Amino acid sequence: MIFVVGESEAGQRLDMALAALADISRSQARRWIDEDRVRVNDRSCAASRRVGVGDSIEAQPPAPIPAKIAAEPIPLVILFEDEDLVVVDKPAGMVVHPAPGHPSGTLVHALLYHCGTLTSVGGVLRPGIVHRLDRGTSGVLVAAKSDLAHLGLARQFAAHSVERVYRALVRGVPKEDAGRVDRPIGRHARDRKRMSVHARSAREAHTAWRVTRRFVRSDRAWLEVRPETGRTHQIRVHLASVGLPIVGDPVYGRKGRAELESSLQRPALHAERLGFAHPRSGIRLCFDAPIPEDLAAILSALERREEMG
Repeated sequence: MIFVVGESEAGQRLDMALAALADISRSQARRWIDEDRVRVNDRSCAASRRVGVGDSIEAQPPAPIPAKIAAEPIPLVILFEDEDLVVVDKPAGMVVHPAPGHPSGTLVHALLYHCGTLTSVGGVLRPGIVHRLDRGTSGVLVAAKSDLAHLGLARQFAAHSVERVYRALVRGVPKEDAGRVDRPIGRHARDRKRMSVHARSAREAHTAWRVTRRFVRSDRAWLEVRPETGRTHQIRVHLASVGLPIVGDPVYGRKGRAELESSLQRPALHAERLGFAHPRSGIRLCFDAPIPEDLAAILSALERREEMG
């Protein structure tokens, strides 16, 4: 879709101008911009950019996603399940819910097959989904089977009362045993698929970290990470911002990788623990997911290298 800005759109924000020209809602226009599907004069721009007469706006709408999601018999590792919720150990590489480019094979498709039904509070494309893990992140995730559970869990995530513990293998060896990053996160000004701590429009974000193992010979460290807020890519962005990029991260990590990590096909980030109050009973629950084989293998290799020294 290619449009040329006329006098009636001149001076408007990009999302407003695109909505008018493409006959779509402003929220949809902003979503396209955030997904880096829109160029102005062949350059990525923020939704707040003002357009001028003669500007060329090129948009690539996402492929349509079926309104009804079909259940798929995809194996799941179930850590807990009752009438209200289900807790799973999500493998790395699995997308949580349908999105452009991922119309099938997601966790939602697998949950619908396993559970039969999920709460619809999250919308037709995100049934049962209260929180997400990035595609490349493995570990504990809870989904809601009832509306009561969805609303109750959502309130806990909003209040930051959910315990979340991650493990991350990073490049660099911090001198400090622990630290925290308190830097707002928002969309990158030029690359809308990335997040940044230097964004013009950002939301507060807080991440605490602690070193549990140093691999000095390999310039690596194994961290326990506790995100206190839930921003997109938060852990990956925050650790990279303090010079501790996650090993294997193709977006926020450094280019090149060590031989030991050559087989790793995703960021070395694992959601190890999730704790919350059951939305019906109020009983505190806590679930742990073991370190997956790909990360365990790298850690073992790093240990051996340290012992050789």
